[in-house]
Amino acid sequence: MSNTTRRGAMLGAAASVFAIGAARAQAWTPDRAIRIIVPYAAGGITDVISRGMALGLQQALGVGVVIENRPGANGTVGTLAAARAAPDGTTITMGITDTFAINRSTFRTLPYSDENDFAPISMVTRVPFALMVGMHRREITDFASFVREARRESGALTHASWGVGSSSHLAFEFVARAQNFQKLHVPFAAQAPGMQAVAAAQVDSMMLPIGGAESLARDARARVIALAHPSRIELTPNIPTLTELGVPLATGLWLALYAPARTPANVIARLNEAVRQGLTHEPTLAVFRQQAGAPEPSTPAQLAEFARAERVQWAQLVREKGIVVE
Repeated sequence: MSNTTRRGAMLGAAASVFAIGAARAQAWTPDRAIRIIVPYAAGGITDVISRGMALGLQQALGVGVVIENRPGANGTVGTLAAARAAPDGTTITMGITDTFAINRSTFRTLPYSDENDFAPISMVTRVPFALMVGMHRREITDFASFVREARRESGALTHASWGVGSSSHLAFEFVARAQNFQKLHVPFAAQAPGMQAVAAAQVDSMMLPIGGAESLARDARARVIALAHPSRIELTPNIPTLTELGVPLATGLWLALYAPARTPANVIARLNEAVRQGLTHEPTLAVFRQQAGAPEPSTPAQLAEFARAERVQWAQLVREKGIVVE
């Protein structure tokens, strides 16, 4: 669970120069297209951000960058495929909160090690979560009425997520625990089907990245009632934060690039440099802005330290809720 203290520390540290010199980084040049394995279906936030990042990497590396969607089992299918790829820099993966911080706590048996099977490249961005409800719930107009109805229905209010034990699921669990109401969890295989279910009046609510929630609200297919962010944002300036509403939750989805373990240090250095360059590419920035994400490059060491802290915090909530993925 991200917080402003760690965010500020990481951003400050990211200004430092990556330890491996630029000349050494330049020693490796990809001889073919780079493949980014996205462990979720097309159309979700991980896919959208990966495609935006691909534009920047293409510009920085001078080779094609292709996206390969490998969804399944809350990201484990694609992440395992990335772990097994040749460690030559031409196959990398977009890791997220779920695959590199939460899954090790929720899965009884995780087929990959988020630390031992991967080499961190760089943080990419973070996007805040928002709480939205379907327009069919006309009596819910704000967070106060949402909590009132959830308590009154005592377990009948439904909420979507992109999987048991996902960050979407756990963030909603935090809100339910803080406001002392029961609910019915309806997990989907990806973000997009969950969004569609809310828009189609099949499910009442969902916690998801603000970009997707705002797009449904713009089309009058859902209502955004709260933002899980330290402060209000430009994309939705009239939406209050959960902190304003008395719920101390500021969280979202972080996205970062990883290579298979044993990828040579000079290759990691060149990829890190390319990420930094790519995150200044205007077409990439335009995609990020639509999702309320800002570029957040880091060194590999900073990413590794950040992910370790995330695992500890998410594990605590998983233990408290007794969430297990068989």
